[in-house]
Amino acid sequence: MATYQYRCAGCGPFDVIRPIGRALTEEPCATCAGPARRVFTAPMLARTSAPLARALHAQEASAHDPRVVTDIPPTRRRPTPSADPRQAGLPKR
Repeated sequence: MATYQYRCAGCGPFDVIRPIGRALTEEPCATCAGPARRVFTAPMLARTSAPLARALHAQEASAHDPRVVTDIPPTRRRPTPSADPRQAGLPKR
């Protein structure tokens, strides 16, 4: 379903919900039943969330300006073993 906007000369704008592609060029006004012409408006699009926008921008940028690795990344340090002897019996990852 889509929301279409119409404007009555006497009453002003109002919205009509119809299936997509079923909008009429004129619709009777909801208040005075007079003829109202359809007003073409921008579609109601959802705004992309900031994290998703950053991810999409990074993906797009990598196609034209990929990050080049110049050296081997440092190895991750292992956590120091606990002094508690009971932890030695726990399963390891």
